[in-house]
Amino acid sequence: MTDRANEERTTGGLVGKAVGAAKKAAGSLRGDQQMQREGRLQEAQGEAGREASERERQAERAEAQARVEREQAETRVELEKSRAEAERVEREDEAEEERSESQRQADLDARREAEDAEARRRSEEAAAERSLERAEGQEVEAHKEAARLEQEARRAEARADTIDSEEGR
Repeated sequence: MTDRANEERTTGGLVGKAVGAAKKAAGSLRGDQQMQREGRLQEAQGEAGREASERERQAERAEAQARVEREQAETRVELEKSRAEAERVEREDEAEEERSESQRQADLDARREAEDAEARRRSEEAAAERSLERAEGQEVEAHKEAARLEQEARRAEARADTIDSEEGR
């Protein structure tokens, strides 16, 4: 049954793995090597599909975590900006009462805090961006690994077809 038109499609994941194990056992009981081979291939493809799905889920979780961290960093930055602004306004009111020298000192302090807050915001955004890039890199690697596993399964099937056709001679 090596004719391509008669090949059956395999189901991936746990279902494919279970079907493959059942097919392998049935082939063993019946002495049907072709069915055993198909069962082994289906088990391997099911495991590869399961691994690929798990890697993709991990990459998605990492990406979601990076998004949450970036949003938290942005929220902290906005809070820092709000606090800095509130402090600046309060100092300006006090500076108005203390005359021009006190005014200049309050403006200088507010400017420094705003610069510090901006530097922290940039740092946190950069950290969030690096985290997102790592997550995206992990997702790319997961996709590559899934493709590699699928290609490996196809090669294994091709080798099995070659062996079958050589045994059929």
